[in-house]
Amino acid sequence: MPELAPLDPRLKALGLTSPVALAPMAGITDRPFRDLVTSFGAGLVVSEMVASREMVQAKRSVRDRAEIGARVEGTSVQIAGREAYWMAESARLLEDRGARMIDINMGCPAKKVTGGLSGSALLRDHDHALSLIEAVVAAVSVPVTLKTRLGWDDDSRNTAALARRAEAAGIRMLSIHGRTRCQFYKGRADWSAIAGIVDAVTIPVLANGDIVDLSSAREALSASGAAGVMVGRGACGAPSACGAIADGRDPVRPWNLCDIALEHYEAILSFYGRDLGARVARKHLGWYMDAAGTPAASRRQVLTAPPEAVPGLLSQALSPEARAA
Repeated sequence: MPELAPLDPRLKALGLTSPVALAPMAGITDRPFRDLVTSFGAGLVVSEMVASREMVQAKRSVRDRAEIGARVEGTSVQIAGREAYWMAESARLLEDRGARMIDINMGCPAKKVTGGLSGSALLRDHDHALSLIEAVVAAVSVPVTLKTRLGWDDDSRNTAALARRAEAAGIRMLSIHGRTRCQFYKGRADWSAIAGIVDAVTIPVLANGDIVDLSSAREALSASGAAGVMVGRGACGAPSACGAIADGRDPVRPWNLCDIALEHYEAILSFYGRDLGARVARKHLGWYMDAAGTPAASRRQVLTAPPEAVPGLLSQALSPEARAA
């Protein structure tokens, strides 16, 4: 089966190796997960959103989210904030730490983010949004990108205007989630609405929202005219999804799912330490067992076991025999 799409030269110029990227997801796209997804051929991986001021002020938990790791090629770090000074300073710090790209978050719909006039709240104040973009672009030499939504609500789908101004200010790529902020994650992503933003700029655009397999990726590209796609929740429990979609394949459960899950578990424990790592790993182990069709009893056993017992129980839970029970 042919690849999803030829690699757009504009994406290649930014260092992307395929037209399929991993979206930033809070509590999910940490360094262990990004490393794993990268190993399966994602064209770009983006960190969890990091708060710009807290990053500069050296809060350990925030800096952990921005940890680059050994696989720095194709690694972008996403920052959020409402003050130009802290946005610029965090971008400088992240470039010094090895980030190959800085992504600005203007799409997060969470109330704790928009209530602080960050994330998608910036869609209601383009002048202020541009002041942040200009500060970040001026602060670093690496490419700066922007992730956002169609608008604040259905009465203000004005992102095409913001996109034009962002391009003029030096933004090198856009990622557009095909929903408004007020939709949160309800309903269906409107990929066709992204087309107006694609037409408004000359920089590449990635379509995001509800892209979980090859069919949805192709439909999103066709409807939007985007240069590529960004996979979010479709990669949970399926770290090979981005690479598979890029290659023109559906992200089916690999034969070595158990090996992948065990490798991921050990990487999480190594990165966070035994106790915190065990808690962080639970959601990922749950997604792997969901993908394998693990029975509920075995699933509970894995998720409540002490860390040292998890590898053996997980191997049993992901075995063909367990799924047939």
